[in-house]
Parts: sequence; C-alpha cells; structure tokens
Amino acid sequence: MYFSPEIEERLSRLQEKYEAMGQDMTSYLDGLLHADFLTYWDYIHLDTLLSLQSPKTPFPDEKIFIIYHQITELYFKLALHECEQITAAQPLNAAFFTARLKRINRYFEALTQSFEIMVDGMEKEQFLKFRMSLLPASGFQSGQYRMIEIYATDFINLVAIDKREELRNANIEQQFEFLYWKFGATELSTGKKTLTLKQFEKKYAKTFIGLANANVTHNFNALYTQLKNNSQATSELENELRQLDINVNVNWPLSHYKSAVRYLNREPEEIKATGGTNWQKYLPPRFQKRIFYPSLWNAEEVNNWGKGWVDSVLKDD
Repeated sequence: MYFSPEIEERLSRLQEKYEAMGQDMTSYLDGLLHADFLTYWDYIHLDTLLSLQSPKTPFPDEKIFIIYHQITELYFKLALHECEQITAAQPLNAAFFTARLKRINRYFEALTQSFEIMVDGMEKEQFLKFRMSLLPASGFQSGQYRMIEIYATDFINLVAIDKREELRNANIEQQFEFLYWKFGATELSTGKKTLTLKQFEKKYAKTFIGLANANVTHNFNALYTQLKNNSQATSELENELRQLDINVNVNWPLSHYKSAVRYLNREPEEIKATGGTNWQKYLPPRFQKRIFYPSLWNAEEVNNWGKGWVDSVLKDD
C-alpha cells in the first residue's frame, strides 16, 4: 500500500510522540479504527443542553426568560475564559491584553444588544405572574458576573462609593463587607439583608474573597498600571479598557434598568424585584459611580457617569 509523503511524515511524528510517552502507537491506531465518527450533537451535548429548561409555571414566556438567562451565563463563561488567560499570561504584553479585551467587549456588546430580545419578547402580564414563582431567586445572584468584576479592577473600586476612602487601606475581607451590590439587596424598610443576598453570600463569599486576594496584582487595572509604568501601555489598550468600563458598568446594568422600568414601574408605587433588590438605586450607574479604571476618565466624565443613558431611557418609557 502506498502512503503519500504527508501521511508518512505524520505517522513518523506520531510514532515519536507515543514513544516519548512510553506508549504503543499501534494500540492508539486500533482505537481510532474502531471509534465512531463524531457528530455535532454529541460534541456540544446538544440533547443535554436543550433539556435544561424547566419552567415553574404554565406561562409560555417563562421559557424565554430561562433560555435568555442561560445564554447570558454562557457569555459570562466566555468572558471569564478570557479573564483567566489575561491574568495567567507570562509575560503579559499590551497586544495580548488588548486582543483578549476585545473579545470580552464583543461578548458584552452582544449581550447588551440582545437584551431587547427578552425585554420585547415577553408579555408584561405573563412576566408579572410567573416571576412570583421564582422568589427569592434573582439575576442579582450571578456569581460569574461578580467574578468578571473582580478580575476587571482593584477590589476597592467595587466598594460602595461612600465607603471607598474609609476602606482604601483595608484588607479584602474587610472591603468585601461593603461591596456596592450588597446595598442593592437589602430590605428597603429595615436595611437588613434579603434572603437573596444571604443565599448568594453563603454560596460565593469564599470564592469571591479568594479570587480577589489572588488578583491583587493581577486584576486588569493593576496589570494596566504595570504596563503603563514600564512604558508598554498603548492607546489601543486604553481604549479597550474604557470600552469595557462602559460595557460592564453602564450599558449592561442600564439594559436591566430599562427592563425594570418597563416591567416593575407601576404607578403610584414600584413593584419589588424578585429578590427584593432596590433596583431604583442599585442599577443606575450615576448613583454607584462604579468605575473600573478611574485614571482613564476625566472629572466631568466621572460626574456624569451613565446619566445621559438613564435620562434617555426614562424619556422613552
């Protein structure tokens, strides 16, 4: 039997590979000979994926709600995959950093642009009924989203704005008690933690604190500062960091704000979110002034953080 030079070259390389590992190449070739061809549906576990929607009510639009949130978490997983690559790169250079940031920005832009699919794709009356079966679960409880925030910036920048200066020199554990999102999940009348927040902290607190401690010198803001101090930062890198700030801290939360205004704003009083979160104060960026890269924005930009977007949403609705 005749083998082309290309096949002979690959067989030779395979032989070297398996010999280096003390393995018998013939046995592996036998396994390949008897193996079935891979299918698309097996490769991505399609049947399993499509079986993961389990509505709690008979309302048809609940399935839209579930699927969209599952899509969101998959996009977050993609973003975290890039975060891990950036923080693990040795050495990290501006080109690699920029390329991975572009990927993360595309993920968030896709999410923000697609949010209208869910917002416009559900009947308001159906949503207001099936949501009551979801208590106390809330999109607030996305652990992956919080991990992206931790990778993106110095932990102090996630502390509630009125506590940042006081806690600037505190350790991660102390700062964790005053993260901005905790104040968005407190009971409006008593200030006590909601069950939603208690559940969330029980599951993720150790993970968040551990990730923050591990990335004190490897979060994106710290890595950018290191490159800048070594005269290796580029304007393209800075532009992508600014865009990430806008995508995560303005566009994404305000997409949720627009949804909340549409579904939960009922005169004369607003309807509470499923987890009891104070969405009126928690979602608008201009209240939180949550900014990953303060050095990349001027005072006027910081002062008007997200304000124009909120005003346009309220005007439209």
